[in-house]
Amino acid sequence: MLVARRLTMSLRLLFDNSCSGRTVMNETAGIEQQNDGRVGYGGLGNAARLRTLLEGPGVVRIVGAHNPLGARLAEQAGFDGVWSSGLEISASQGVPDTDILTMSELLSVAGAMAATVNAPVIADADAGYGNAHNVMNMVRRYEAAGIAGISIEDKRFPKVNSFIPGRQELAPIGEFCGKLAAAKEAQRDPDFVVIARIEALIAGQGMDEALRRGEAYVQAGADAVLIHAKSDSPEPVLEFLDSWQQPTPVVVVPTTYHTITADELGAAGAKMVIYANHGLRAGITAVSNTFRTILKDGRTTGLEERIAPLATVFELQGMSEQKRNEARFIAAYESGHEEDLTPVGSERAAQR
Repeated sequence: MLVARRLTMSLRLLFDNSCSGRTVMNETAGIEQQNDGRVGYGGLGNAARLRTLLEGPGVVRIVGAHNPLGARLAEQAGFDGVWSSGLEISASQGVPDTDILTMSELLSVAGAMAATVNAPVIADADAGYGNAHNVMNMVRRYEAAGIAGISIEDKRFPKVNSFIPGRQELAPIGEFCGKLAAAKEAQRDPDFVVIARIEALIAGQGMDEALRRGEAYVQAGADAVLIHAKSDSPEPVLEFLDSWQQPTPVVVVPTTYHTITADELGAAGAKMVIYANHGLRAGITAVSNTFRTILKDGRTTGLEERIAPLATVFELQGMSEQKRNEARFIAAYESGHEEDLTPVGSERAAQR
């Protein structure tokens, strides 16, 4: 299946490259660089884009977001993909990250992000929102919404955020393996990625338990494992990477052990690095400072050079594209000169 998938991806890339003069192939990663500077994927689906990254060279860098604007900023900054962060989305709704929000609420945000950016979106699916039946329903709905992959953690439902002291109750290995097997059975796209998130170190269960769980999750069908840790030192994660003997890629989240670089983690064996909540935390600081300054000064003059101009906001909203479409499809047709218009799709056909 892996060979067939790679062949299909290669044929798609070759087709797109031959039919358009606007792209140049990056042969090592199977990714295209477009003339406007954006990274493209040659017509690949969202899940296939993520597979391309996981199977290509180098470390995959992902960053968290909680709305489509954040996802667009992540893509513009150059990240390989977007993490639809349960913590960020929960915080943006003013509730704790303890499975308070429903699957549908979280899916609506993740789907909106996937519809906004070309970069693949990976959804933080908490503990799967219930048992294996819930996981199967979740996979089908997330996949239909254009999500490239999901991460499920091996905690009991309802979970508690990993960095909150207190209850961190792990699910039995067999139960969680059933969820993973159910997820793989439910997916329709063979490229859809299921990441098994290991919380043994978070729960104080030790390295042997983390490795034992990871190996079991690979056998159950996980496409990658995420080793989670809350130490301020990267040593526990580095020890896991050094002890990991499976070919399955490892994902890391250096929220607390932030002194190590992505390249250093990659050299140690990590394939994907997720910066899961930094956009949210940066926004809290920036907005709080801005609001305090407005109240203190009684005006915004001192802030204007430090905040985004409205033109940047309009561009992030896609206003320039809307203006172009308005000229093509509204103003031109309302002018009464329809006979002089180029039929829709003819320009694209002429290029081929």
